[in-house]
Amino acid sequence: MSIERVREHFKTLGIEERIMEFDVSSATVELAALAVGVEGARIAKTLSFLVHDEPILIVTAGDGRVDNKKYKAVFGAKAKMLTHEQAAEMIGHAVGGVCPFAVNEGVRVYLDENLKRFETVFPACGSSNSAIELTIEELEKYSGFTQWVDVCK
Repeated sequence: MSIERVREHFKTLGIEERIMEFDVSSATVELAALAVGVEGARIAKTLSFLVHDEPILIVTAGDGRVDNKKYKAVFGAKAKMLTHEQAAEMIGHAVGGVCPFAVNEGVRVYLDENLKRFETVFPACGSSNSAIELTIEELEKYSGFTQWVDVCK
């Protein structure tokens, strides 16, 4: 299970006890916001794309929507999301639990500027019923991100 990969990753950092697991689904922004008890915008959703045959992740605020023109300007390609099957295989996490932690080797992680308006956000932890509260600085540190981007409306 990919939540176990994330748990092991966080164990090496000494923060595995901060993972929240819910009795209900947190697979969508709306469900995660209800499970955590915060506004949907504070859910850090992780979107998976294919850029020049390489998988990438973009972590954005829950209310963020990818702007195709901005995306193409940054990545030099049209936004093409991974299928459910591709996400599980190429990223290492299934859709609903995709997160920027403990991903497969070679997967680049980008953080969207729209996250910076929050002190803390809640990304998933590899399953459709988990999350962790992180500061933006912790998200940078623990995700091993490549760079900040501005690709959302």
